[in-house]
Parts: sequence; structure tokens; C-alpha cells
Amino acid sequence: MLQSRIQTPDGASTGSRARAASPAPEPFFGGLRAVLVEDGGDLSFEGAIRRSEAAAVWTWLSRDVAPDLIDPNAPADDPRTLPALEALTSVLLSRARAHIAAATSDPEADRRLRTQLGGAEMRRRLPTVLHALKCLPLYDKARAFGRTVNSLPDNAALLAALQAMPWHDGATASLLMVAALGEVAVPERLIICATRIAGEATEAALQRARLGPLVEGTLARAQDTLLPLRQVGAFADVDLVCQALERFHRLTRAVSTSVELARGSRWSTAIGSLTRTVSQRIEPRLRQVVPDINRAMRQMREGPDRLDNDALLSALGGVYVLATVRDCRDSLALNEVFDETWTRSGQTLELCLDRTLDALRDDPGNGVLASRLDTGIKMAELRFGAAYADVLRRAKDGIEKRLSSA
Repeated sequence: MLQSRIQTPDGASTGSRARAASPAPEPFFGGLRAVLVEDGGDLSFEGAIRRSEAAAVWTWLSRDVAPDLIDPNAPADDPRTLPALEALTSVLLSRARAHIAAATSDPEADRRLRTQLGGAEMRRRLPTVLHALKCLPLYDKARAFGRTVNSLPDNAALLAALQAMPWHDGATASLLMVAALGEVAVPERLIICATRIAGEATEAALQRARLGPLVEGTLARAQDTLLPLRQVGAFADVDLVCQALERFHRLTRAVSTSVELARGSRWSTAIGSLTRTVSQRIEPRLRQVVPDINRAMRQMREGPDRLDNDALLSALGGVYVLATVRDCRDSLALNEVFDETWTRSGQTLELCLDRTLDALRDDPGNGVLASRLDTGIKMAELRFGAAYADVLRRAKDGIEKRLSSA
């Protein structure tokens, strides 16, 4: 057992303990969770702290700046740990600034600092992460603001709430917007209200009104949806993929439909880059939908017929993604491949369902055919709608009734 060394400035320990063999907690004991985004995106946004950046700075603070005050293995779930870290913030920032000041005036000290942090880019982002640490007490309020946005009945109240944000402090506003937007269900409302405050629905007007952090935070959250889209294979979490697509659509459409973006501007370029990335990750899934339907619904030609559960799962997941892309296609660059897949999947699924129904009529007690048809009906409901699926269910029920009455 290791005694936690997280201490208040007066030296009092929190008294919390951590098992030596337990995994290291996330950076800053989860204190920056509200503004953390996943690694992997190509774009950098001021108020969005990449997980790798937070980890690098946290390691530097606990190893090189304040090893006497911080035990990085202290349990984040102890209710005293995070308050103790907040109490230490001024001391940590003071020591960190002393290191930065020394590096600014001494090339050798600057080289050591870059090495300790893991490179020049981490050194560049150090002030941003330290400012995020300074803002620790504000994140709960920012998240509460985001949740409040979801329940405000009219835009007048939302306008007043937006105007009360600290837009004069761009660095803090950037962090608070990333934190708040993690909770906002309909970001378009915020963007529309921001354009009213700015007086124009243009990128330039929003920047002049210092409301840029709202759009930047929206785009940062859009980029943070990319990670789930990397999942591949039969055991990919399709629900998570579809949720990420829907979230990406809501976030990017909030900007692209509410703000007049200048050609080649930062925000239009960012949306274009994100759209290409998401589309490139989804396109292979769409191209696999039709082959997966064929593989899942066909009867085995050799040996006894059996269910291929992996194939059925992949096919059903692919149709779920296809239906989600249909709803989000305005935010994607997939029109050609979507149109082709949508048409071919309908033709293929209809043919496979007809064949499976006919086979079940000839062999009404075949449980393999019945199970395959059940999955096919779920796919049909996504592709053709509930009415079409109900027709198939009634046909299947009719076959089962005839079997039971025979």
C-alpha cells in the first residue's frame, strides 16, 4: 500500500491510499475530463486538451515539478483527491511558471523542458494545459450550463445565459465551451443565438464579437466523435458508431447551416477536413453491406444448413449504419456510394427474404430458416420501413400457424 502524497498547501495529507499494483489514474485524477478529447484528430482547438497532452503535462508535474506533493497513483475515486488537487493548483502553477521562465531565458533549460514533456508540440501546448488546470473549479458549472441549455424553453433565456459567459477571456471561454458542449443535445440553438448576439450570421461577425470559442468548441466536439468510427469487424459496437455519426451530424450542421462560412476560412476548412475523414472511415462499411447481406442470408450449399451468427451480426450492423448515413448524409461526402449501396441493398435484401420465405414454406419446422428470417426482417424494417417488415412478420406467423394446426 502506498500513502497518497496529494497534500493541501499547508502540508495536510488527504489520507487516501492506493494499491501499488493498481493502474495509474487518468491525468489530473479526472479533473480535466470535461475538456479532454481523444487523440487522433488532425485539427487542434484551443480549449480541447488532447489526452496525450494532459498525460504528458501530468507526468511532468508529478515527476519533475512537484514530486513532493503529488502521488500520481492516488485513487481518483477517493472524494478527497480532486479537492486536494484543486487546493494545490496555485502551488503547482507557481512552480510550473518558474520552470517555464527558466526555459525562456536558457536554451539548455528549454531543451530539457521539451525532452521532459515529450517534444516541441507538447512544449507549445504546455501553457494551455496549465490554464486548463487553473480552471478546474469552473468545469462543473460549465457542464451544468450545457445541461441547462437542453431545458431552456425559449431562446430569450438562452441569449441571456450566453451573454453572461466570460467571452472577454478567450482562453477560459474556449475551455468552458468545450466542457459545456459535451452536454448540449442540440448545439444549433447555441450557434443561432450566438449569431443574434453578433448581429450577423458570418464567421467574421462571430469573431469580432469574441464568440469564436463557441464554434471552435463545437468543431472540437465534432472531431472527438471520430474515435468510435475506427471500429471494424463483427464485434464492433455499432450502436456507438451510429451515435457518433448522429452526434457528428448535429455538431457540424449546427455550424454549416447557421453560419455563413467564407471559402477557405478556418471553420469551413475544418468542416471540410472532418467531413472527409468521417466519410473515409464510413465508406468501407457501406461497400461491405451488400456482400454481408448475401453471406448472412444464404443457405449452406454443402452439409447441413446452419446459422452464421457472425455474418448475421455484421449484416444487421451494416444496415444500421446504412440507415444512419441516410439520416446524416448532408454532413457526409458519401452520396454516390450511399445511393449505390441503398439501391443494391434493397434489391439484395428483397430477393434473399423472398427465397428464405419460400424455403420456410417448404420446410416450416426449420428453426435455422426461421432465425435467419427474423434477422432479415429486422434489416427490412431499417431498409424499407415498419409496414414492409410487418407484412413479412405476418407471412412468417401464417407459416407457423399452419405448422401448429397440421
